Amino acid sequence: MISPFNLTGKNIIITGASSGIGRATAIAASRQGARLFLFGRNKERLNKTLRETENPDSHKCYSIELTDYAKVSALFDTFYGQKIKFDGLVNCAGISTTLPLVRINEEKLADFFQTNVFAAIHLTKLVSKKKFLPSGGSSIVFISSVMGMVGEQGKTLYGMTKGALISATKSLALELASKKIRINSISPGVVKTTMSENAIYSRNEQALKMIKEKHPLGLGSPEDVANACVFLLSDAAKWITGTNLIVDGGYTTR
Repeated sequence: MISPFNLTGKNIIITGASSGIGRATAIAASRQGARLFLFGRNKERLNKTLRETENPDSHKCYSIELTDYAKVSALFDTFYGQKIKFDGLVNCAGISTTLPLVRINEEKLADFFQTNVFAAIHLTKLVSKKKFLPSGGSSIVFISSVMGMVGEQGKTLYGMTKGALISATKSLALELASKKIRINSISPGVVKTTMSENAIYSRNEQALKMIKEKHPLGLGSPEDVANACVFLLSDAAKWITGTNLIVDGGYTTR
């Protein structure tokens, strides 16, 4: 009997695949047999991800700026010409910051919403078109954050964008269910990635200690979130949609 977690034969797009959660998701999905379409800004780092996957020759890398909607749409025209359909999409690409209200301006608002929200919605819109849908439907995952659910000082800007993804998940799940498209989000706590290592709290021993203490099970690894992505992409989650899966080491239990 084939495991319901198996992704063999499934075409999966993963954005932000050049590092962190995106890279870990690519590796985990490849081990379950998926054929990957890896999106990221940095070609060299994308190729590093590719080398770490199972069966790297069966996957494709695309160095592309996701907020360049015309180029992304043109790429999907190419996919259509190749008669490629997509069984899943994981929207991992995103940016983070810690900023007080006085430093939030229109430019930063636009940048964060373009990258964290608008680009993901644009991709979701493309993938959900009938011409890209396999007969069995598809699964789309947004990587949100616990900051989309709870508050922390300096996390207004970041939390706004992540909260938007959680809200979008619920409405899109209802809208796209008739097309057999499942929509879910994952809200991680603090995960040990390059992004978190560059965060302000990581530069201060006391601040980092406080962050760790807020996670009863300790800080997470990219693989912790990647495994949750594989679950939601797989047939093991075929009756799950509109859900925000919290993977936070206990952060939100407080």
